[in-house]
Amino acid sequence: MRKQSLLKGKPISFAVLDYGLFQVHANGRIIGICGALVSTDAGEHVLIDTGFPPKYARDAEAATAEDDLGSFGRVLSVTPENSVDAQLALLGLARGDITLMIQSHTHIDHVGEMDGFPGVPIVIAAAERALPRPLYWSGKQPMDWPEAQYIEITQDTQIAPGFDVLLCPGHAPGQLAFLFDLPQTGALLFTSDAISRAAEIDEKFAGSWDDDLAIHHGARIMALAEDRGAKVIFGHSPEQWPTLRKAPARFE
Repeated sequence: MRKQSLLKGKPISFAVLDYGLFQVHANGRIIGICGALVSTDAGEHVLIDTGFPPKYARDAEAATAEDDLGSFGRVLSVTPENSVDAQLALLGLARGDITLMIQSHTHIDHVGEMDGFPGVPIVIAAAERALPRPLYWSGKQPMDWPEAQYIEITQDTQIAPGFDVLLCPGHAPGQLAFLFDLPQTGALLFTSDAISRAAEIDEKFAGSWDDDLAIHHGARIMALAEDRGAKVIFGHSPEQWPTLRKAPARFE
């Protein structure tokens, strides 16, 4: 694993951010849209993903039509309370407190406010950043890459002691997952969409950008979790989401 010191401190807390609810048409499953906030013992705050674009909180029906998202599913709840600002406020934070951003990948439900933190460096997989535009949704690519300092990940990288960024292409060309060592919780694996839900493993990640890569990296990071005895938080688990501790609660 490569080491690249991007932070001064080590992680002391991890909070799940609630960016709303979505229902997938094909199977009816209801999934949470989540991001995360990681704080270090040096007073740094790392934001992972920003949810849907703000237009979905203003008028989800119009935004869905504009993006042709209705062919996949429907927004059940994306409100102002699910915005980045509101979720950070639950933790006593504001945009100006963010030290570093991480883009797990660039699908529509993760990339909505990537341009909302000017001057904050963005960690992203090199394969994702190499795309002409963020992936967004099903050929719709209305977003430009925002002006930012991009820190491109080409392999598993430890960006601080106890903070590993794992390169897991499969769901997307530059999918990232994350492994932390926290003072009380111990090891915690946040899969993001590298494994959206536990059942995806048995389903062989059907429908991924690259099923074989998704299978390989899904198995790899679950082996890491087992070896470390890590708590696993999935990216979009219908079973886990309703009872998952979310901001203002933190895993410490």
